[in-house]
Amino acid sequence: MKLKKKELSIVCYLVLAAVLVLAVRYFDTLVSGLLRLWGIALPLLTGCVEAYILNIIMRRLERGYFPGSGKAWVKRTRRPVCAALSIFVIAAIAFLILRLVVPELAAAVVVIGQRVPVLFEQTVDWLSQNADAFPETVNRLQSLEIDWNALGDTVWNYLKSGLGGVVNSTVTIVSGVVSGVINFVISLIFAVYLLMSKEKLASQGRRIVHAYGKPVWIARCRRILVTADRTFSSFIVGQVTEAVILGSLCTLGMMLFRFPYAPMIGAFVGATALIPVVGAYLGAVVGVVMIGTQDPLKALLFVVFIMVLQQLEGNLIYPRVVGSSIGLPGMWVLAAVTLGGGLMGIPGMLLGVPLAATLYKLLAYDVNKRTAV
Repeated sequence: MKLKKKELSIVCYLVLAAVLVLAVRYFDTLVSGLLRLWGIALPLLTGCVEAYILNIIMRRLERGYFPGSGKAWVKRTRRPVCAALSIFVIAAIAFLILRLVVPELAAAVVVIGQRVPVLFEQTVDWLSQNADAFPETVNRLQSLEIDWNALGDTVWNYLKSGLGGVVNSTVTIVSGVVSGVINFVISLIFAVYLLMSKEKLASQGRRIVHAYGKPVWIARCRRILVTADRTFSSFIVGQVTEAVILGSLCTLGMMLFRFPYAPMIGAFVGATALIPVVGAYLGAVVGVVMIGTQDPLKALLFVVFIMVLQQLEGNLIYPRVVGSSIGLPGMWVLAAVTLGGGLMGIPGMLLGVPLAATLYKLLAYDVNKRTAV
């Protein structure tokens, strides 16, 4: 018996070595095959993500859908109605973001483009009136001959040339849009199927795991999945809530202090606040530039206002709404945002915090378990 186990182990190692050799030998083919498989499976993976986000809303709606009622029609309609309402809520949020932020951002670009030349001329005139204090600066600015129309055309042509490789023809645009719509529809349908039969799928998964897995590993995997689920769901709900609160406070505060472009900047700050820690500052930079093109003094006052608002958000709102729910210290939140953004950009910033919080909780649990007396 021992001999058979030893021979089986040797065969397994030989097969693994052969697989590694073949993987190295045909590395390019393997990578291209994996990329193709990724492209094929992407709608299904997207559907899993959509189902997870929709399930967060659906669970809360199901708890409020005629609670305690044992009527047959309530049981039959609870899941479909709540799933449909969840999709409607997500669609409404996406529509509001697109309706509020995208037009405001476009308007912000137009405002900045219109006001920067005027601000430049005003700066030159002010320096000319105070030439004794800034002689070299005035001479250099006066020697500049900037054709703002030509500069705008240059920027536009650069943007068009940069996008030319992606949208080089109408056919490419149409095919990309059609492909995106088809993938979205497939992913949404797959997400609905997952939501409608999530209990059955969970039961089947448990049976498979218990049939082939060891109890110790099953318990560890369950702990990891439960911790990740609680962390990610709390982070998503808390981050969206915090962004809405911060955007609303920014808009109301700017209206109260009579800052220009209050709805525009408030909506943009709220949208960028979805990115943990640094998001609101990115929105504030756009606000400073926009207000500065109209009134530099108000831009400085806006900096003070946004710093006070950020202190309020960082010390009161975020710890209560998000921080306490994910259980991750501020230092590690900043580290997760920095590393996630460097690796994957904005998606990495969004995923870095809940992922780091999950690892932090699991590590704390394991350390406490090992050091317990």
